[in-house]
This record gives sequence, C-alpha cells and structure tokens, in this order.
Amino acid sequence: MIVREYKKNPLEKYALLGMGCMRLPTLEGSQEPDPVKSEEIIDYAYTHGVNYFDSAYVYMGGKSEVVMGKALSKYPRESYCVASKLPSWGLQTAADVERIFNETMERLGTGYIDFYLCHNVNEGSIDTFMNPEIGVIPFLERMKAEGKIRHLGFSSHGKPETLRKFASLRDWDFAQIQMNYLDWEIGTTKQEYEILEELGIPTVVMEPVRGGRLASLTEETDAMLKAAQPDRSIASWAFRFLMDKPNLMVILSGMSTMDQVIDNVKTFNECGPLSEEEQKTLSQAVSIFRKAVTVPCTGCRYCCDDCPSGIDIPKVLEAYNAYSLNKSPMALRGLAESDAPGPKDCVGCGSCANHCPQNIDIPEIMSKLSEILDGMKK
Repeated sequence: MIVREYKKNPLEKYALLGMGCMRLPTLEGSQEPDPVKSEEIIDYAYTHGVNYFDSAYVYMGGKSEVVMGKALSKYPRESYCVASKLPSWGLQTAADVERIFNETMERLGTGYIDFYLCHNVNEGSIDTFMNPEIGVIPFLERMKAEGKIRHLGFSSHGKPETLRKFASLRDWDFAQIQMNYLDWEIGTTKQEYEILEELGIPTVVMEPVRGGRLASLTEETDAMLKAAQPDRSIASWAFRFLMDKPNLMVILSGMSTMDQVIDNVKTFNECGPLSEEEQKTLSQAVSIFRKAVTVPCTGCRYCCDDCPSGIDIPKVLEAYNAYSLNKSPMALRGLAESDAPGPKDCVGCGSCANHCPQNIDIPEIMSKLSEILDGMKK
C-alpha cells in the first residue's frame, strides 16, 4: 500500500487510499447502511493497509458515523484515523455547533476525532462558518486544544476565490477538495489544488472517480484504456492520475461493494502514477468521451434571438453537458429551481437549431431535459 507522510508532521503516515463512508452498502429497500456488509468492507480495507476512514454528520441520515465507528472499534485506536464533518445547515447559534459536535462524538465512540472538517465550504455557507456570533472556528479550535480534535480542516465545493478566502483564515491542518482527471481538465480543480499547495495545506481528495462516473466512460474509450492496460480496471486510471501530485495526503474512495474495495486495494498495492505514454492515452480517451456525451455549444447565442419562449439556450446546454458528464441531478438543480424560461417552455419550433453553427438538435435536448426535470419532481 502506498503511504504518504503528513507534511505538517512527518512522523504521521497515512495510506494514500482512504475509505469514504458516504456510500456504504444499504439494507434492502432502505437508504440505511447495512451494518454487516459495511463492516465486512471496512474490515477488508483496514486489514489491507487503509488507515483513514471518512464520514460526516449528515451521511446516510447520520447512520454512517455510527456504523463506521462500531466497525473500527475492534481495532487498536491508534492504528486508524477517523474523519467527520460539521455541516453549515442548521447552524444558527453557538449551541447548535456544540450539539452537533457532541452528537458526532457520541455516534463515533472513538474518544477523539483525528480529522474534523467544516463541511462543504462554498458561496452559500462561508458566511455561516465565519459568523462570529455562531463561533464555529473558535469552538473547533477549543476542541482541538482539549484533544477532542487532532487535526482541523475543511472541505470545499466553492469557487477558487472562495476557497482561497477560507483557506487564508488560519493555519489549517488540511483541506478536502473534489479532484479527478475530468475536473482537472474542464473545471477549476487544478487551480484549487495549486491554491492549497501554495498555502502549504495538505490535500485530501474526494470524488476521484467522480461518484463512479469515471469507472466506465463509453464503450470506445473503455476499450482504448483496456487495450493499454488489460489487467487494470477503468477506475484505476482515475486513481493513478492523482498519484504523482505531491501535496496529496489521502485519496478517498466511497467504496460500497467488496469488489470495489478489492480492486482499489490492488491498484494502490501494485500500481504507480501514470507513465507519460499512459497520460497521452488517457487524454485521448477523455477527448473522445467529452465529444460522445456532450454537445459542442460555443455560447454564440445565435439560437436565442428568435426563441419565442425567451429561453437562455446556452445556459441550458451548459447544464445539459454537466449532467451528461456525471449523471448527477445536482447539475440540473439550478434549472429545476429557476423561474426563468427553461426546457418545459420550449415549443419545438426549431428556429434555434436552424441558427446553430454547430448543428445541435436543440429541441430534442430540450425535450430530454424536460422529461428529466419532471422526473426529479416526482
């Protein structure tokens, strides 16, 4: 198992592969974690070198912390690390912060928390975490001083400027960001990573396989990657892409089946970073993948002038592309919550398609999105 030194204390060492416990196996017909199956995969991870286990107050209705803590309780406490997170939602007073922290401590039953995070710092939550009347950071610093927290950090889903603002507040012990080869190329991940590296904040990675989306791309790209590495999974390429990044401390994988745990352990035991030739192969695969699942909208807005419904078509197509890349309903939340004209208002006149230099069948996409958005409401 690849091991990394913790930059702020080289005596601390962590397996590069960490286990995220947001997607533990569930009981049949329920969203609650299956304690037996969950313990089996946690046991396999632990006995094969994984020593960092990540949860949060809100994961799986609060049951993730309970199951994770109980599964690890059979092992010597100093042999593993637990991470959990304080949400911003529901925080109105200092009492709320203390209550949630104490609940997490009780659920985990681990005596102390090795890595504790302000959860999901973004444009909508940063003011709550920084509000002096609520006092999140002073309280957490006091818990650290009392030994209940060993390392204090935050997770970020915000823009780079929001990340930099929060990261500069204090000397954070670590930070967690979404990081994978797709977001590295088409998003702001590279910039976010470089901000943390510049500030000397060790990085924990979440969503290295983009919620499972990078475990299989398309038939053509999967065949290309398999031809290059026949004995390796498609998901292994995502992990290996990250392995050469020096500021990384842990790469979390939200493993929910024994097959996933076995394959990931194999990757981190037997593989190293991508070679230069493999980097080229992956780059070609990503290019083909993007062309296959997204539409080539350039934002020229020629489609908008004659739209009888006044739809901001490029904005809708941007959301469509984001959804196509990861199939997450979160990518369409903005459309679903907006009062502006959207896919449901498309009358199918075809004027937009006639004006599109890229020959995109816009009415067809509007129809697809309208069905998807209707399904989200049910």
